[in-house]
Amino acid sequence: MANRHLSRSIVLQSLFEWDFSNKSFEEASTIFVRNAKEFAPGMGDFSFMENLLNGVLEKQKDIDHIIEKAAPDWPINKISIIDRNILRIGLYELLFSDRSQVPPKVAINEAIELSKAFGGETSSKFVNGVLGAVYKELGEPGKEETSKEKKNGNGVVNTEHLGGAVVYARDGEDIYLALVHDVFGRWTLSKGKIPEGVDIETGTVQGIKDEMGLDVTLKEKLGENEYIAYHPEKGKTKKHVVYYLAESAFTDIIPEKKGGLDDARWFKLADILDLNFYNDILPLVTKAINILLKK
Repeated sequence: MANRHLSRSIVLQSLFEWDFSNKSFEEASTIFVRNAKEFAPGMGDFSFMENLLNGVLEKQKDIDHIIEKAAPDWPINKISIIDRNILRIGLYELLFSDRSQVPPKVAINEAIELSKAFGGETSSKFVNGVLGAVYKELGEPGKEETSKEKKNGNGVVNTEHLGGAVVYARDGEDIYLALVHDVFGRWTLSKGKIPEGVDIETGTVQGIKDEMGLDVTLKEKLGENEYIAYHPEKGKTKKHVVYYLAESAFTDIIPEKKGGLDDARWFKLADILDLNFYNDILPLVTKAINILLKK
């Protein structure tokens, strides 16, 4: 693992030089080869470094978009060169690498260590905040994973309870659904964490109010689902979500400003099924539409 840490350091230095000099992607490879030979002359296998460098460069635009959404007060060109390239490495490993090879906690910790070694006084706090925001808020990239509880030294995986809803409104003869858009490019349902001691329905109504600024009335339960998310400090967390059909007035949506979401809007029913949904969300939306069309 020491070799992996050295490898990330070399990739970071190569990205820094590439970014600072405004070089092309092709020139980044030349910079990397020179740095690898200079700083890791005894390392025979450069494949991990090459894959990491090429992966970051290929996904750079997507990663930069996520950085800007997770840190809305910091345009990408205002973030220091070293910090933004540490974030690029960290987010690439969090979102696009093989989790069996680089678990989320390792990716975050390695990025923090790079920021301590190469960044400024506040770099580690900033890097931890951005990477943590992506996973603490949503953990959506892991939604397709199974939610089997796994034992570890501290007991079973943590469980977090949430409430969400397919929110609809009527405007004349038209029916609209209110959806939120996350930084991973999916339209999904508004949901919120249920505070301890609060019943699920009350917590769901408040969560939607906080996230979209809408006052809703729950009509009926649509179903439940579970998925695994990753907390930067706690590790794996099983999220259990209860979903409802909820009615709102057809009024302006006021999306909550937070790292995981970048948009929220109303859609006519006819436009809904063409959107990019998570696999476990589409059946809930379809069920809600069928209910609404029968009323």
